[in-house]
Amino acid sequence: MLTNGLYLSSTSELNHGQSNVVTEEDLEHLWRLVEMKDGGPTWIKMMDRSTETMSYQAWGRDPKTGPPQYRTSTVYEDVTPELVRDFFWDDVFRSKWDDMLAYSTTLEECPTTGTMVVQWIRKFPFFCSDREYIIGRRIWKAGTDYYCVTKGVPCNSVPQRDKPRRVDLCYSSWCIRPVESRRGNGQLTACEVILFHHEDMGIPREIAKLGIRQGMWGAVKKIEPGLRVYQKQRASGAPLSQPAFMAQINTKVDPSYLRALEGVEDLSKTEVVAASDRPLDRNISKLIILGGAIVLACSLNGGLLPKAFIFGVARRFGNMGKKL
Repeated sequence: MLTNGLYLSSTSELNHGQSNVVTEEDLEHLWRLVEMKDGGPTWIKMMDRSTETMSYQAWGRDPKTGPPQYRTSTVYEDVTPELVRDFFWDDVFRSKWDDMLAYSTTLEECPTTGTMVVQWIRKFPFFCSDREYIIGRRIWKAGTDYYCVTKGVPCNSVPQRDKPRRVDLCYSSWCIRPVESRRGNGQLTACEVILFHHEDMGIPREIAKLGIRQGMWGAVKKIEPGLRVYQKQRASGAPLSQPAFMAQINTKVDPSYLRALEGVEDLSKTEVVAASDRPLDRNISKLIILGGAIVLACSLNGGLLPKAFIFGVARRFGNMGKKL
């Protein structure tokens, strides 16, 4: 059975009202996603890229309700799961490699379970204003694997404002585990990060999908240089930040507990197909022109122009695409 620590009440520690911000249900849901047994729609492969020390694959899917969902697998050579765990949790160091993070602070934390509630403000391109996130997060350890859950949570102590706009629906969770090196020497000296992400930023669905597809690889390439700097700093004995210290407070769970979930429910395997197996857009040129029109329309919008105008511009350029 899983055991929870007591949540103490103070200005810096999670109070009783926040004691269930991230629960074992979140762990079980993430496990089903990792094992491809969540019963969701088919994952469509979007990308497969690599460098000498990193490989990256990405998939996407469109559920009937909610925003588009993404699944990625990144394998880093010559790094431990523990270091990668600390790296992604370390909001202090994140500001040195993540240029979209404008501000971060820890609102509440539990020194027993490692659960945290943090506030982020993220910067976006010129056609989208800054966004605020209130994130609950917690880490479980099962054997050599780490299940890291982060999701949007309510927080009465930080009232919502008009600007920056708060993203209430946000889910970004990952499994970090050792894997065999691409060198083929049979050694588990590489680390895989399986990420699941979706969020509702309050912009049209197709704009969000286009932005993610266009910026995905560029954003991923920025992570590894930051990871390698972090790796060197830690090797030199640099002190831990408070978020990195909290990353080392994990709830341990027997791997058999997770494996037993297969016997509790009928968990069907989620299908995965290559991009070439799905219906393709009929005109790639139309997509490019339509994307440009949407970006232009959004940059003009600024909250003043009606949506009908924006989509009118998009339709006009889309019709032009049909003639190409």
